[in-house]
Amino acid sequence: MSTSTPLLVFAGSTRAQSLNRQLAAVAADIGRDAGAAVTHIELADFDIPLYNADLEAQGTPRDVVRLKELFFAHPAWIVCSPEYNGSYTALLKNALDWASSPVAGHPEWQDGLKPFRGKVVGMLSASPGALGGLRSQSHLAPLLVNLECWLAPKAFALGGAASAFDANGQLVQAAHQERVRAVVEQVLWAAGRLHAPA
Repeated sequence: MSTSTPLLVFAGSTRAQSLNRQLAAVAADIGRDAGAAVTHIELADFDIPLYNADLEAQGTPRDVVRLKELFFAHPAWIVCSPEYNGSYTALLKNALDWASSPVAGHPEWQDGLKPFRGKVVGMLSASPGALGGLRSQSHLAPLLVNLECWLAPKAFALGGAASAFDANGQLVQAAHQERVRAVVEQVLWAAGRLHAPA
C-alpha cells in the first residue's frame, strides 16, 4: 500500500513507560512504511491547562491553537487510548475539549468542530489486562462521533501489553503487528478516498 496521506498519531498518556505511547510509536512506524506523511505528537509537549471557561475567556492558550492546527491539517488520525477506571484518560478528554472549543472572534477557529469534522480516526489501546483497554475505546467512540469524526470500523485493543513489546519497543507477536497494521491501513485508505480531490 502506498499513500502520501498526512497521518497524525498520538496517545492519551504522558507516562514515561506508557504502553499506549509505545503502541503509538509502532503505529507511526507502520504509517511511514505505508508511505504516509506521519506526524507523531506527544501531548506532554503541549502546555494545555485544565479546561476552564473563565480561563478561556482570558485568551485561548497558544498550544491549544497549535493543537487545533495539527488536528485540522491531518485527515487521518490514530489515537491510542489508555484505560483509566474503564474509560479514556482525563488528559485526552481535556485536549479534545480545548481543541473543540470555539475561539471567539478568531477568523479560523470560531467553528469549534473545524479541527475534527471529517477526520478518519482509528482507535488503538493497550493494557496489561485481558481486555486491552477496550472499554476506553467504547467510551471514546461516541465522543469522536459527536465531534463529527469518521471512525474506522477496524480497531485493536492489545491485551497483556506489559509483555507485548520487546526491549526496542517493537511488538513481539507478528499477529499483533498485523492487527495494528490493519487499522492504520484502513484509516489511510478511507481518508484517501474521503478527502480525494473532486
